[in-house]
Amino acid sequence: MKYIDEFQDPALAGRLLDEIRATVTRPWALMEVCGGQTHSIIRHGIDQLLPPEIELIHGPGCPVCVTPLEMIDKALEIASRPGVIFCSFGDMLRVPGTGRDLFQVRGQGGDVRVVYSPLDALRIAEQNPDRQVVFFGIGFETTAPPNAMTVHQARKRNIRNFSLLVSHVRVPPAIDAIMRSPDCRVQGFLAAGHVCSVMGTAEYPELARRHQVPIVVTGFEPLDILEGVRRTVLQLERGEHTVENAYQRAVTAEGNPAAQAMLSDVFEITDRAWRGIGVIPNSGWRLSERYRDHDAEHRFSVEGIDTREPAECRSGEVLQGLLKPNECEAFGTTCTPRSPLGATMVSSEGACAAYYLYRRLDAGTPGQRPPAAARAAAGTPSPVTASLEGSPLA
Repeated sequence: MKYIDEFQDPALAGRLLDEIRATVTRPWALMEVCGGQTHSIIRHGIDQLLPPEIELIHGPGCPVCVTPLEMIDKALEIASRPGVIFCSFGDMLRVPGTGRDLFQVRGQGGDVRVVYSPLDALRIAEQNPDRQVVFFGIGFETTAPPNAMTVHQARKRNIRNFSLLVSHVRVPPAIDAIMRSPDCRVQGFLAAGHVCSVMGTAEYPELARRHQVPIVVTGFEPLDILEGVRRTVLQLERGEHTVENAYQRAVTAEGNPAAQAMLSDVFEITDRAWRGIGVIPNSGWRLSERYRDHDAEHRFSVEGIDTREPAECRSGEVLQGLLKPNECEAFGTTCTPRSPLGATMVSSEGACAAYYLYRRLDAGTPGQRPPAAARAAAGTPSPVTASLEGSPLA
């Protein structure tokens, strides 16, 4: 496939790593925003191959993980009601709410269906005019346009029994909130390329200027991430803080105007709660007044939700970049993919799931990681070198 092998070349990875090692002179903490980038980093051991001066902090870029517990509990309540067909992507079914998940609702008789597109849910509504069909719309700027378009189509085709349970969030306000936190250690960002492919980069220069941090838009392959790190470290070493686009094959400055127009028509910006973080002003979308009849929260009045996070789950700290997953006492013991305490262990983009899947089970001491050169001299290949040379990356 085009643009896969080109960005998984071990020789080019080695050259980029050499450039990074030659550039860095002091410790730097960088945050990759997207959960897809986190999985690529952990899968290929990129964080372990980088020089020890560079720490990669995992950001709140997993859409499933940041969906607030209250919204999960609302989804569970709506899905349990007679006459409702509740549709969702599969990764939401095992996300724990307060005491149960959507799989359990289905096992108790609820009509919960996995779909592969919001248009599938709209088709189900068209085929079942006597039932209320709800699609659980979560995610960042990447999944919001197709969900907006589906609501637009429902209104246009007068499919009145379709509604959207909206929990969409926006990346730039989250970056701003992270940088305003008194516990923040982030000095540079690897921004999510797929988000910028929709929204462009217009919102980022002000953030870079205000917080004095470089922001480099990157993709998801190993060379994308290494190039993003190289550019970010180069800016930090020079004392610069600008926005760079290292993902030009997919991202333009203006983004996708058609998708943006659909978002502006169907949604309006609102404050949103992020699981484990709290309410971030102007960080999400809700359906605009024109489309309010298709708003599931408006249609189904769900009151008296009593949410309770498991006391032993520290996923909120993981989502804020304050804790690595394997530094949580519950990780890999009382919290596993088979019995998750939080969404970060369930989602295919969750940091805890990445650490468990790729066997990062032991909590290392920060700053005690041997440099890649020392590992190589000792005859021990780094995880990323092994993955680049001995896996589908080769």
